[in-house]
Amino acid sequence: MTDVVFYFQVHQPFRLRRFKDFDKGYFDDEENARIARRVAERCYLPMNQLLLRLIRETEGRFRCAFGISGVALDQLERWAPEALDSFRDLAESGCVEFICETSHHSLASLGNQAEFVAQVRAQRERLEDLFGAKPTTFRNTELIFSNAIAHTVEELGFELLLGEGSDGLLEGRSARAIYRPAGCRSLKLLLRDYAFSDDIAFRFSNREWECYPLMADTFSGWMHTSAAEDDVIGLFMDYETFGEHQGTATGIFEFMQHVPAHILEDERFAFALPREAVSGREPKEGDGALDAPVPISWADAERDTSAWLGNTLQRHAHDATYAITHDVLQAADRGHPELLEDWRKLTTSDHFYYMCTKYRSDGDVHEYFSPYRSPHDSFVVFMNALDDLTERVQEVLHPEKKSPRSKRG
Repeated sequence: MTDVVFYFQVHQPFRLRRFKDFDKGYFDDEENARIARRVAERCYLPMNQLLLRLIRETEGRFRCAFGISGVALDQLERWAPEALDSFRDLAESGCVEFICETSHHSLASLGNQAEFVAQVRAQRERLEDLFGAKPTTFRNTELIFSNAIAHTVEELGFELLLGEGSDGLLEGRSARAIYRPAGCRSLKLLLRDYAFSDDIAFRFSNREWECYPLMADTFSGWMHTSAAEDDVIGLFMDYETFGEHQGTATGIFEFMQHVPAHILEDERFAFALPREAVSGREPKEGDGALDAPVPISWADAERDTSAWLGNTLQRHAHDATYAITHDVLQAADRGHPELLEDWRKLTTSDHFYYMCTKYRSDGDVHEYFSPYRSPHDSFVVFMNALDDLTERVQEVLHPEKKSPRSKRG
C-alpha cells in the first residue's frame, strides 16, 4: 500500500507600513485586510468547499492536512471569519489533520531556541482550542529542519516532523520512505516529494512546460507508476496555489476535483493523514536515519536557508531582530505585551524573504511575492519598524533616557 499525503500550508504575513504612517501602527491593516479577504474569496472558501465535497463523495477515503500559521489565523478571525468557519467544518469531518508550526511563521528556530519553543507551544494550544485536537505532527516554517531542530521538536512531544525530500539530504535514497532525524529516538520524518508537488504548485499553469496542460488522469498515472515499495508520496504545497497563485481560469480547481478519484482507481493507493501514513511504519534499519547537520528547507533551488539569510541585508536584519529578544520580553513583563506581539510579527519569515537578491527563476518567485520595489526598499521599511520598536522597548526599560525617533533613508 502506498499512502498519498496532501499537506497544504496556509499563511499570510502582516505587511508593514512605511515610517511616515507608524503613528497608525507598524502593520498596514487596510492592505492586509484587502489581501486576506481576496485570498479567502479566491482560495480558502471555494477550495475548502471542494475538499469537503471530496471527503463526503469518497466517504472519507480522501483525507488531507493543513498547517495554518498563527498570523494567518489572526487575519481570518479579523477579516474573513467565514473562511475560518470553513476550516472548522473540515475539522469536524474527521478527515483533516491540523499540523503545528511556530505561531508567527518565524525563523525563531534559527534565531533563538527559547522563543522557538514559546511560539510552538502557543500555536499548539491555539490549534487545540480551535479545532479540538492536540497536534502530534510538526512542520517548521518553510519546512526548515536540521538535527538540532528535530531534537527540540522531539523534546516538545511531537511524534512526526515534516521535511523537504532534498537530494542533498537523501543522497540517493527515496523521499517516499519513513525516516528518523539523526540523533532522535522516536520522532519520525515524513518528506515532501518535490517533483510531484511542484507539478501542481509551480508548473501547472506554465504554458512552456512540455506537459502543459496537466490533466488529472495524467498526473494520477504518473503516481501509479511509482515503485511498489514506496510507502508514502508527500504532496506538500502552499494552499494559496489554488485560486490565488494559480487562478480559476487555469483549471486548477477542476484538476483537484478529479485527482482523488483517478488516484483511487489503483487499489494500491490510499489517501492518509500524516500521522496515519507513519503509524505502524518504522524507519528502515541502517539507512533510516537522515543526517541534517545544517538546516534545509523547501525554498529555492538550494533547498537551504538562503531564501531568508543569503545576503548581508537579510543577516543584519535577522541578527538585529533577535538581538533584542531579552529586552522585548522584559518590556512585556513590565506591562507592555503589545511590544512583544509587534516584535513577534516582525519575526515572520516573509519580511526577510522580501530582502532576497537572487536572480533568474528563484528571483522571479521572490519578486512575485514581494510588495516592495526592491530588496533594499524592503530592508529599509523593516529596519525602520525594528528601530522604532527598539526605541519603544528602551523607553519602557529606561524611561529616563527617552530619545527622538529617527528613520532610515
